[in-house]
Amino acid sequence: MRQGNTAAEWVPTGSVTVRVPGKVNLFLGVGDRRPDGYHELTTVFHAVSLCDEVTVREADVLGLQAFGEGAAEVPTDGRNLAWQAAELMAEHVGRAPDVEITIDKSIPLAGGMAGGSADAAAVLVAMNELWELGVPRRDLHAMAAQLGSDVPFALHGGTALGTGRGEELTPVLARSSFHWVLAFGAGGLASGAVYAEIDRLREIGSPPRLADAEPLLTALSAGDPARLAPLLGNDLQPAALSLEPELRRTLRAGTEAGALAGIVSGSGPTCAFLCSSAEAAVAVGSELAGAGVCRTVRVASGPVHGARVVPAP
Repeated sequence: MRQGNTAAEWVPTGSVTVRVPGKVNLFLGVGDRRPDGYHELTTVFHAVSLCDEVTVREADVLGLQAFGEGAAEVPTDGRNLAWQAAELMAEHVGRAPDVEITIDKSIPLAGGMAGGSADAAAVLVAMNELWELGVPRRDLHAMAAQLGSDVPFALHGGTALGTGRGEELTPVLARSSFHWVLAFGAGGLASGAVYAEIDRLREIGSPPRLADAEPLLTALSAGDPARLAPLLGNDLQPAALSLEPELRRTLRAGTEAGALAGIVSGSGPTCAFLCSSAEAAVAVGSELAGAGVCRTVRVASGPVHGARVVPAP
């Protein structure tokens, strides 16, 4: 692979496919709105094995198509972060963004699992490989942060403490694999609307804010799901429940099915249920799927790697 960040005399390799995970926020403490419009966050990101696959290939002009989960609602133009990522990478190396992006989606759209951010991270990795650029990881991280608050974590994966607006990452030790059931809502929730709602709720005096994440980090390092379960927390959950009251039924059904704990993932409406084992997750998922409280159920585990090139067959 050529070192440096110039695209001169690059050799086309046809296409590159990158697998990239969705995330669950195990802890999401939301501070006050900053002058730049973002909220100050303290969050613990956790990458799970529900992944999109993004293929980038040579083309005459920039284009994007999507298949799979929620594909009909995926923007296929400059509104899509993956499209913006292609433009940003091309600008970074002084080329036209002449690639075709194909997204095979499993992560729900506007579901609180950062699927759009994941796809953007995947495009950065794929174009770096396709054009044999050798762009350093620190530069990829800087571009990811420019695109959005959740994009850097999708690059890195694993489990990480996020601060600032979520883009400042510190890796966190998670001693074992944790098993999850993910319940997709019937529609999506725009993250901006959920943040606006938590601001509104706080103006009228509720709800209380989360304390610090240290006990949860200790539980992660111990690798004990029963110890982790009561420490899961999300300051945005009251706002998501205010906008989508039916999520209360979903959360209740998951714990009644045997999950150790349930939480709204990020800005929602996906609900994530922590289970004691892989077998327990399958059982909880089966019961939840038949409860009529969500659109789709998936079983996943974490932590997993961030955006990675899929080896050619």
